[in-house]
This record gives sequence, C-alpha cells and structure tokens, in this order.
Amino acid sequence: MLAHRGAARVAVENTVEAFVAASALGADGVELDVHRSADGALVVHHDADARGVGVLAERTEAEIRAARPEIPTLEEALEACAGMLVNIEVKNLPGDADYDPREGVAGAVVELLTRRDRRDDVLVSSFNLESADRVRELDGAIPTGFLTLVGMDPVDGVDIAHAHGHGAVNPDVRALVGEAAAATVARAHDFGMAVNVWTVNGEDEMRRLAAVGVDAIITDVPDVARRVFDA
Repeated sequence: MLAHRGAARVAVENTVEAFVAASALGADGVELDVHRSADGALVVHHDADARGVGVLAERTEAEIRAARPEIPTLEEALEACAGMLVNIEVKNLPGDADYDPREGVAGAVVELLTRRDRRDDVLVSSFNLESADRVRELDGAIPTGFLTLVGMDPVDGVDIAHAHGHGAVNPDVRALVGEAAAATVARAHDFGMAVNVWTVNGEDEMRRLAAVGVDAIITDVPDVARRVFDA
C-alpha cells in the first residue's frame, strides 16, 4: 500500500513531513511527483506551477527553496522514505508548463538513482510512455511502470506497458469497474507484471481490489488501508 503524495491528509502533500507521517501510519511506500528546476535540481511537487514560485522549471533550486522551503528535492524525499518503496512519478506530458521532449527529468532521475545505487526500492512511473521508456533505455535495472487514465481500457494499458518492457501498470481505479479489475490483474500477472491502482480511498473498494489480486493500491488514507488489510 502506497501513500498518495505521502500522508497528505495529515501533512502538506509531497513533503518530507507527509512521507514520514505515511510511514508512521503503516504505509509500505509512497507515491510522489517530480519536476526539474531551472538549474536541473529534481524537486517534488505535483504541478509544474507552484504557488508562490511560478513554473518550477523557470526557477532555480535556491529560488524555490526561498519561496517554498517545504518543497523537497527528490534526494531529500528518498532519505525520508528509507525503508519504504518509493513510486517516483515523472511529470512530463505535452501541454504541461514544463514539458521537455528531451526527457530531462527521466534522465536526471536515472542519474540520481544510479549514484545512490537505489533500484530495488523504487518504481519510476509516468503517464507519458516516452518518459518511462527513457528510464528503461538509460538503465534497464530500474523498475518502471505505465500510468493509465480512466479513458483507457486497463487491459490495453497492460499490453502497451508489456510491449515496452515495463514491469508494472498503474491504472485509474475508475477504469476497474465490473470484470475489468479481474481481467486487468489476470492479464498483467500472465506477463509477470504488477498492478498498482490509484487512488483508492473507500474500504469496500480496497477489499474488492485485494480480492482480485492487485499488487498495491495508492491511497490518500494509508491508516485506513492499513486497518483494512491487517484485518
């Protein structure tokens, strides 16, 4: 079970405090979002544009730190999440304020993980298949996943991810209605892939997905999920 942006109902999302709180609430890991600063630092924030900062890619790390000291670097986040799985979501879709067709964020993430020799306790995922592909191209030992939205058939998402060599698919829970959940899990497991579903907050939904064999849920309420799964 992964805490969505950390324990975001206890602390400010995507902060060291939220990640530490997630661990305290029993999360197995966290999901977080990564962008780049103007001087190439990897910073953890959901949107490309941050309140009080503007577009992160147009500000240096020092400028971001001065305006919003709670926004951590990815390295700081990884330190705070020691002992947990970290799902690093690379934010880089066409139309984003900081979209980079050269996949600089993906490259910088690989560089950081290689330098830290952290591969077994991370999953690098993205809605942009090219971003996930770039990570695999640079270092095939880093686990990667493809994030899919509600408008995509989740079984198709599994097939696309598998064709590109990714070990996980992270579908929107809203796409896993009826028979789709079991079909998605069966297809992925046939390929030896993991299914990590986002964002699952209802207890009944958690039990339903656990029953069909999803590998992980991403949730805003890690304390609730911990209670459900322990029971």
